[in-house]
Amino acid sequence: MPEGRIVKALSGFYYVADGDQVIQCRARGLFKKKDAKVNPLVGDWVVYESVSETEGYVMQVSERKNELLRPPVSNVDQAILVFSMQEPGFSPLLLDKFLVHTEHAGIDAVIVLSKADLVSDEEVAAVIDRYEKVGYRVLPTSKRDLRGIEQLRHELKDAISVFAGQSGVGKSSLINLLFPDMQLQTGDVSQKLGRGRHTTRHVELIPLPEGGYVADTPGFSSLEFIGLSELDLAHSFRDFEQVADQCKFRGCLHLSEPGCAVREAVESGEIVAERYEHYKQFTEELKEYQRRNRPW
Repeated sequence: MPEGRIVKALSGFYYVADGDQVIQCRARGLFKKKDAKVNPLVGDWVVYESVSETEGYVMQVSERKNELLRPPVSNVDQAILVFSMQEPGFSPLLLDKFLVHTEHAGIDAVIVLSKADLVSDEEVAAVIDRYEKVGYRVLPTSKRDLRGIEQLRHELKDAISVFAGQSGVGKSSLINLLFPDMQLQTGDVSQKLGRGRHTTRHVELIPLPEGGYVADTPGFSSLEFIGLSELDLAHSFRDFEQVADQCKFRGCLHLSEPGCAVREAVESGEIVAERYEHYKQFTEELKEYQRRNRPW
């Protein structure tokens, strides 16, 4: 049977790209059972059965190298995390939460700072310095003066990239600027609420003319720590991992354990104190999520 990649999922249909053709498929009943081990996601390589030149059924999902729950997409090479410097204002707390999820999923992240023209160069430089020290690539961009656009285009070439970030930061606008023929739906930021209207309603992999795909995904402003343990959370901070092997105890959670190298690095300024405060806040959120979702 033929194979292809799911490039869109919408209203119970899976659109499977196989070479130059896209087959509209439904999933076989085995995926719809409550105890199904896997359900098809955008990005999955699948085996499908044709019933006509344009229609078929998804029969089997191949093993994934990674997956994200929100947005629901698999086999991603990198996450392009778009955060605006203004309108809405830059949120290091939310960015750190996104980075926890990409790290846990094993997906590299590129931080894109949109609307960089709306703040001072010093403010942009401070954010770049903060996250480059952690080990992330950071690209300031602007659709007004076009800064960073060609760099971002180069980052996307021949990769499967998922765009994600807070609503209203300009994800779709950036993609439209990079690839005008796509013309994704965009929406203005609500002045009253200070956040964007949700303009993207489904996940779709869009083929790039220069090779690769981008996934434009629904905007969202909150993430829960689904499927993470306390140790997973600790391992999802790159700056912590750089010194964690010096902690006195294996499996240190960097909270109250004696001989914790991470807390020492925070005190010395090697790790940004605000990042550590975010980590402590996330541990409390994780505990609360676990309390709300106990199996009994």
